[in-house]
Amino acid sequence: MATVNPDPDFDVVMLGTDIGIYGLARAFHERYGIVSTVISRVIAGPIKNSKIIDVIDLGEEAARPETLAALESEGKKRRAAGRTTLLLSNADTFSRMLSDNAEWLRQWYVVPAVDGAVLDMTADKVEFAKVCEELGIPSPRTLVQDFSGADAADWEPDTVDLDFPVVAKPAIGAAYEGLVFEGKQKIFLVDTPARLREIFLLVKGAGFRDRFVVQELIPGDDTAMRSITAYIDSSGEATLLATAQVLLQEHQPLAIGNPAAMITTPFPELMDQAERFLKHVGYRGFANFDVKLDPRDGVMKFFEMNPRIGRNNYYVTAAGANVAEFITTDLIEKQSHDQVIVRNEILYSVLPQPLLRRYLSGEAKALHKRISAKGVHHPLDYRDTWWRKAYVATAKANYVKKYATYYPRPTDSGF
Repeated sequence: MATVNPDPDFDVVMLGTDIGIYGLARAFHERYGIVSTVISRVIAGPIKNSKIIDVIDLGEEAARPETLAALESEGKKRRAAGRTTLLLSNADTFSRMLSDNAEWLRQWYVVPAVDGAVLDMTADKVEFAKVCEELGIPSPRTLVQDFSGADAADWEPDTVDLDFPVVAKPAIGAAYEGLVFEGKQKIFLVDTPARLREIFLLVKGAGFRDRFVVQELIPGDDTAMRSITAYIDSSGEATLLATAQVLLQEHQPLAIGNPAAMITTPFPELMDQAERFLKHVGYRGFANFDVKLDPRDGVMKFFEMNPRIGRNNYYVTAAGANVAEFITTDLIEKQSHDQVIVRNEILYSVLPQPLLRRYLSGEAKALHKRISAKGVHHPLDYRDTWWRKAYVATAKANYVKKYATYYPRPTDSGF
């Protein structure tokens, strides 16, 4: 895609390392010709050796103080040069850091940080479920395991009044990301009460003192999953609404639940529900929702909301709604963008297509065949360096081994 403005009058600084950050950088490069600056303590493959990203390497030992110091240094440099700089992130820990330090950072940056109270509500799966219930938005039955008192000698996990198997996951991702323990998973499928107790004791031993949620297992394979991406501008209007059907998710323990292939297609009811939720809580900025179709009653159940644009945000840009444009129009140009509802159907995938086809059948297989004929959109497959072409090819090939190891054949539950 040709750039529209080869000499933009603003800069972009980002925090992160994953394909979501590259997808964002690509969107700004496609639309404005911007070479983004990424501050990171690890130069991972998705952002490495790129012509569209300048990387500031903080080193693996860097923590929040070093990141804030680097932001201050970069911010002062750009402010001294008379540049307006947009500061973005795409991880739970960074979302919290930007929210906590938003006023200080605004000395040098335009910071689209979510207000602390709103972030507390939306990033917390427990509070999210409460708001859904209040608004009549369907969601799975959710119970809470609180670890705040886990240092007590007589602490024991609560009894769970749900039919097993169940799904267990941290209520707030940022409270869990830094933990290290054997058997750690992003989401746990739990077959028995004894196994759930075992997991909770492992989590306790790793120092976790926040909350886990335990939810009923919604049956259905990966094709029952849906993704929603929205942008709420400074005036509270939804200027972007996009939805997609997932074809296949990632299944390695620390990435399970991340879509690996999706087809954008409009789901008006989901868009309406997401917009209603975001306006109700006073949200501003990008948001991403995970939803699943429950085959037992045909109802879409909202699982959670990510208070950020999401790892696979490039599916929106690939469908013709460049995500960089919405935040730039709102916060840099300070104008109102006309609402865009994404209706174009495209295939977004990080997988080799023969591998993806092995996991599809019936309607999903037919849908993939029809949409893939128009092309496949990979967020990292861009007009970048030769090193990156080789990296993308290797990353795609590595998925063959990953699926053989962690998800050799599709299951009725997606686990």
